[in-house]
Amino acid sequence: MSIPTVAAVMEFDPTLPKWTQIAQVIRQRIAAGKYLPNHLISETQLEQEFEVARVTVRKATRALREEGLIVTTHGMGSFVTERAAEIVKSSTD
Repeated sequence: MSIPTVAAVMEFDPTLPKWTQIAQVIRQRIAAGKYLPNHLISETQLEQEFEVARVTVRKATRALREEGLIVTTHGMGSFVTERAAEIVKSSTD
């Protein structure tokens, strides 16, 4: 039995880069409390979930890193920052 992926549910907007749409989904998950501080953002899992190439996921995580929403530690992975929910909330106000 296969597990449904977001790509099967979510239709990508053809007028926007996929990486920006993936970054937006992650922002929404942070804002909703689904991704709490220190939550691991797995590139491999995102690749499978959205059915995209690793380079697309890396562009999304780079944007989130630049916004201060995640931090990446070499050899460990990318994690949601302590202030991520606050940053997302303040950017939507």
